[in-house]
Amino acid sequence: MLGYSVFLPSYSVGENCYKEIPYVTRKFGTRAVVIGGKTAMSKAKPELEAAIKDSDVEILDYIWYGGDSSYENVEMLKNNPLVTGADMLFGVGGGRACDTVKTLADMLDKPFFTFPTLASNCAACTAITVMYNPDGSFKEYYYMHGPSYHTFINTKIIADSPEKLLWAGIGDALSKECEVLYAGRDKFMYHTPLMGQCIAKICTTPLIEYGAKALEACRNNKPDFALEQVALDIIISTGIVSNFATHENQPDPADNYYYNSSLAHCVYYGASTLPQCERHLHGEIVAFGVLCLLTYDGQLEERDRIMKFNKSVGLPVTLDELEITHDDLTKIADKAASVVEWTYVPGTPSKEKFIQAMIDTDKAGKNM
Repeated sequence: MLGYSVFLPSYSVGENCYKEIPYVTRKFGTRAVVIGGKTAMSKAKPELEAAIKDSDVEILDYIWYGGDSSYENVEMLKNNPLVTGADMLFGVGGGRACDTVKTLADMLDKPFFTFPTLASNCAACTAITVMYNPDGSFKEYYYMHGPSYHTFINTKIIADSPEKLLWAGIGDALSKECEVLYAGRDKFMYHTPLMGQCIAKICTTPLIEYGAKALEACRNNKPDFALEQVALDIIISTGIVSNFATHENQPDPADNYYYNSSLAHCVYYGASTLPQCERHLHGEIVAFGVLCLLTYDGQLEERDRIMKFNKSVGLPVTLDELEITHDDLTKIADKAASVVEWTYVPGTPSKEKFIQAMIDTDKAGKNM
């Protein structure tokens, strides 16, 4: 095996964590541009400006990321002289905003820092980005050299985010443990993927224990312990697992593996081809995909445990809740079989079995 490097995320968390910006960034220059979503930047700006006051850090501008993580938006940002002239990039917002800035920074070889303004996914601290086509459909994964130099998780801002996005973030994070353990089953394991598996095992239970309370805290715009635990689970725990469980684009193809996600995300990528699923959030669809994976694998007791939690917080347990009909399932399966996750399904993956798992999950959900 050839040598390799693993770059792990570092982070600050809490209502006042932005005060650490001058210290954390001190070795990377002074001039920064903030790139992100419009609403996200408007919420973060007062906190950012207060944090850098009387420091050497200067924010040159606040720039909209373009609305989606696409190569077209990355190219648009690369042509902005403020971006190319900055010492470092601050990515502010949700997953697609962070992924855009991550890809941009990797291409420009600039230091970058992430500021998630909601807890909807682990993009803020992973070394992989999800890139989309201009029409919003999934294009490919972009593999980076490393994650952000530091992630700042301001729980005050996250508590002020839409509850539905935290709800979807919980649904997405529910996939990490079952997908990583499933994708890596019967594979040769050594230190790095084993670390990913070990950390994956702590991802599900905190969501079930604190998820409902965290949603209540977000509903009331009040950061508390439950919200912090769930935010750390969604952003940090699953993000660290991703960095351990992804080893693609290596010089020797034999060193490649992708255990980061599996059949739950296959459901999502398949559903992304359906126009009606544009009305549903990524984590919302993945949450149903988790149940399908567990059904496919015969883990019915665990499926029912998570299904019970899903139902308690309103995450989908049936196809109807996602506006998916039985006639759509073949199209979902055809797309699912084309993505990288499918190639790491233990044994020989079967589209027929995958379709039946979705049907059986739907039936169990209706009977819940």
